[in-house]
Amino acid sequence: MKVRKTLYMLMVQDMERGVRFYRDVLGLEVKLHTPGWSELTLGDSTVALHGGGAGEQTRTGLSFEVEDIDDACREVQEGGGQLLRGPVLRAGEGIKLADLADTEGNIFFFSSPVA
Repeated sequence: MKVRKTLYMLMVQDMERGVRFYRDVLGLEVKLHTPGWSELTLGDSTVALHGGGAGEQTRTGLSFEVEDIDDACREVQEGGGQLLRGPVLRAGEGIKLADLADTEGNIFFFSSPVA
């Protein structure tokens, strides 16, 4: 077997709104955009959006490391997402963490190293 590609799939209720969030707020590049399936990339990583979501909050395990977590959290909120928890400093680990939700209810995480 040869795996050709790895992607992270999220369910979305509104494809246009979901693509707009990941493109305009998080800065991912749209590689494919259809009403039922879209793929956005950042480096070698692909986030795929699949239509048919219910819009309910769902933990995904998706995480992004950001340079400034406070600014990133603010941008997510301005872009229609939600800040659910944080940012909080993880004692002894040298990082700040935040739990957020996109416009479709998918819960993801931000981390940021603390100098």
